[in-house]
Amino acid sequence: MSPQLVMARRITQLAVGLFFYGFGIALMLRAGIGLAPWDVLTQGIQRQTGLSFGLIIVLTSMVVLLLWIPIKQRVGIGTVANALLIGPFADVGLMLFPQQQTEWWAQALVFSAGLVMVGIATGLYIGARFGPGPRDGLMTGLVARTGWPIWVVRTGIEVTVLAIGWLLGGTVGIGTVAFALLIGPLAGIFIPRLTVPEPKRRELEVVEVA
Repeated sequence: MSPQLVMARRITQLAVGLFFYGFGIALMLRAGIGLAPWDVLTQGIQRQTGLSFGLIIVLTSMVVLLLWIPIKQRVGIGTVANALLIGPFADVGLMLFPQQQTEWWAQALVFSAGLVMVGIATGLYIGARFGPGPRDGLMTGLVARTGWPIWVVRTGIEVTVLAIGWLLGGTVGIGTVAFALLIGPLAGIFIPRLTVPEPKRRELEVVEVA
């Protein structure tokens, strides 16, 4: 595959991945059985402020990016796109799926669809190789600066935001537990399969000569 086609694939993957991520969040929210820790925080802030769910995602991402400064993380195109687009895509998803689920089987089905969509989205946008999202970058930056194990840093961050979100009124439930247990394995399935390979050295040389 030529470098031009590789770049086109990377850009497409990034856009589709962020779109899927926003829609996945919307589905899990409509299921009403619990959310991922960061989304619990978003929902809690929404209930206290009345701002749209997507706008709060964007504003929270900007605050997290400010925390990148002392840990000297580099912002990539994917980082900025993640911060700016997932929130609006989530709002679009909430408009397209306005019905809050109340039957247990519908809640389980809608939440599962959202969780799988987020897993695929993670593989797509990380596999595009345009840089980590704001929250992932905060985690990896802290790991690099402190030398602590990644699971300690991730657990510390997510427990903190979950507790704050819950105190603000965010929904914590079986979906929160399911997300914590399953998003890692899902990402492990999709990231290797969706990662765009690095161009071979010979392909780069051909482009440079041309």
